[in-house]
Amino acid sequence: MLSTEQIDRFHRDGYLVVENVFNVDELEALNNDFENWLDASRHHCAAYGETLDHRPRFDVGGDHSPAHPSLRRVSSPTEISDAYLQVAADSKMADMVFEIIGAGGVRLHHSKINAKLPGTETQVKWHQDFLFTPHSNDDLITALLMIGDVTTDNGPLQVIPGSHRQELYSHWQDERFTGTVDSTVIERECAELVECTGPAGSVCFMHTRLLHASAPNASAHPRTLFIVVYSAEDALPYGDNPLPSRHQGMLVRGHESGLVRTTPNVLRLPQKPSGASFFVQQAGQDIPA
Repeated sequence: MLSTEQIDRFHRDGYLVVENVFNVDELEALNNDFENWLDASRHHCAAYGETLDHRPRFDVGGDHSPAHPSLRRVSSPTEISDAYLQVAADSKMADMVFEIIGAGGVRLHHSKINAKLPGTETQVKWHQDFLFTPHSNDDLITALLMIGDVTTDNGPLQVIPGSHRQELYSHWQDERFTGTVDSTVIERECAELVECTGPAGSVCFMHTRLLHASAPNASAHPRTLFIVVYSAEDALPYGDNPLPSRHQGMLVRGHESGLVRTTPNVLRLPQKPSGASFFVQQAGQDIPA
């Protein structure tokens, strides 16, 4: 699926954008399901639905209204859509993750849809995924499928190439897990960013330690990403899954080794959001139980 040069580029830069991973027919089913969920969100004024741990499945922004919906997150869509489960577990995307990890096996850790609808305020602050989902080793890959075109105007993923080879930066400030790095890290490390854009059907593969963020959608076109986090088969999760589902831990490629592999990382374990998503943590609105 991937060339040696592409795999080498991923390990050098911490991310890789591959176009034409999915075709129009494959994307149609994903788009149809999301449009149905978007229409349903118009009948709600706050986060709603229920996931495995009884938190809301559908999260909406503070600017959400029936006339101007701001559905920003669908948690664990694989549980409610055969089309999303197929993509996460049995597709070229999973094949490519297996090739990048390079040996053993690959597990599904969690999945979500992050959407930025036109004219909404949704943004993501600078962070590293591994601080939300720490494991015994950091062979974790976040795959971001572009369900629609992603442009420089509609809130693309912004990354700092090579930052996956730097330290893990604290996501705690004033004894609260904020889900973001502090301002000094942003000023020092996040100036030379790259935007990850591509046509619908592209996938951005991102190392779990890579510093990344995204701005609000400033265009008239939606930006919708199906995000799947995969781990090496021998990576043991530390703490609760922030988005648990009945598919977590599913072996999607390779074989069971019965082993746990560890690498030296030092970090403070995260707090699981009490609300619908990490957006409330980054906004300083989450109050853990």
